Amino acid sequence: MKTIKKQILLRMAFVAFTLVSSITYAQNTNSETTTQRKGFIFEFVVGGGLISIEDSAGMQTFDESQGTFVFPDLKLGYMLNERLAITASLPGNIYEFQDSDRNFGALIPSVQYWIKDRWWIHGGIGLAIDSPALYDIEDNVNDDWNFGCAVMASTGYEFYKKKNFALNVQSKLVLGRAFLDGDAHRDAVIFNVGLGFSWL
Repeated sequence: MKTIKKQILLRMAFVAFTLVSSITYAQNTNSETTTQRKGFIFEFVVGGGLISIEDSAGMQTFDESQGTFVFPDLKLGYMLNERLAITASLPGNIYEFQDSDRNFGALIPSVQYWIKDRWWIHGGIGLAIDSPALYDIEDNVNDDWNFGCAVMASTGYEFYKKKNFALNVQSKLVLGRAFLDGDAHRDAVIFNVGLGFSWL
């Protein structure tokens, strides 16, 4: 059963990256840029994916992946030129732990670079945040906030653009570790596919 789950996870990741990569080859080969990107950028993403949590206390292991929805997933940034932006990314996913909903997210200083006019890559390293879901906080039960470190890599393709607005399809991988009380830690591997709404 463990190997079946791992195979399913690997196949989903392969299909998503193949889809995003193949879309980039379908775009116009004209090297002229069709978008003037400047100033501040803002993006939010809706989507879903998989999260695997492993606790050093042995309460949860990577063998038990959960389906999850993206919340929140925001990006704020500033264009340095037409292809490069510095950003602050806030990826996050809801997961279930001991009959309570929690959020594993991050605050990640990052950079985004447009390889082609519509295809971009994005990545960075920053602060991991493991917290109770805001709608499911119970005092002295699941109200602990834990912090650590996280890395993120993502890629996306803008399939619709009008003036300073763009819609993109994207995939994102986040690896994080949050430190708990008593020298324990909680690791997370998150893979998401989503629809991004961007203003640049």
